[in-house]
Amino acid sequence: MNSIKMSFDHFGSPEVVTVGEEELPPPGEGEVQVGVRSIAVNPVDWKLVAGYLEPYFPLQLPGVPGCEAAGTVTAVGPGVTGFGVGDEVIWNGVAGGYRAVANVPAAQLTPKPAGIDFEQASCMAIAGGAAYSALVQLGVGLGDTVLVHGSAGGVGSASVQIARDLGIRVIGTASEPNHDYLRGLGAEPVAYGEGLADRVRSLGSITAVVDTFGGEEATAVIVALLGGHGAAVTTVPGKESNAAGIAPVRLLDGRVADAARLAAEGKLRFNIHERLPLTDAVRALGISRAGHIRGKIVLVP
Repeated sequence: MNSIKMSFDHFGSPEVVTVGEEELPPPGEGEVQVGVRSIAVNPVDWKLVAGYLEPYFPLQLPGVPGCEAAGTVTAVGPGVTGFGVGDEVIWNGVAGGYRAVANVPAAQLTPKPAGIDFEQASCMAIAGGAAYSALVQLGVGLGDTVLVHGSAGGVGSASVQIARDLGIRVIGTASEPNHDYLRGLGAEPVAYGEGLADRVRSLGSITAVVDTFGGEEATAVIVALLGGHGAAVTTVPGKESNAAGIAPVRLLDGRVADAARLAAEGKLRFNIHERLPLTDAVRALGISRAGHIRGKIVLVP
């Protein structure tokens, strides 16, 4: 069968991604064919296209970006158990998701709960899974105050909601236009920029940090606020966070199912910042690269 895909044959800006068709074979050994209903866009997608991840995830070009999606099983390959035609699923991989139909390893699939739609489901693997893993890794609970740095984005907003469900006080950094949104999630917002550490201190002491920014400035603020006490994890590790002893988030097995369960229970929901056709992937990647997104961008085949 023929299917639409978005691919790139050399590294560069989002504009190197083009629309095309591919003849998709039947799913192979251990594979499941999925009719994709929604694809979530993540910063890792434009970084993959730019070639920044090549040292860590070598890619055979032409490549297809996209690391999370949701859809319906349309065919099952030899040796696959646990999935059948018509099952609704969540997919999480490294690349290959910007497709209308995809053959994916069955091991990369998680059943989609009936209580969430495909758009929400497509956001669960990366943002929901990372947020859930981060809070488990920190070991926080009642009595803790968590600073979520970059709290209006995908991972940040998920961290706020999961923490609040656990009864944890949350202080969230964000640009001022996102402050009402964060208050609606139950966080106490503070603005970025000079004096951030003092603004956080004025709200009280923090016991843990979920960092979704990384870099020198964010790391310096975290170190100043914790003062050698409490714990911090980051979703964007680098030389600064490593030097400061800030641990990278360890992604837990089963995190996608756990995040999806919380969503089905009404405890986790993503704001859809922008909803675009799959063929507008270049625009979606550009929005993601520009940053300061409230929630998630999704592509609809």
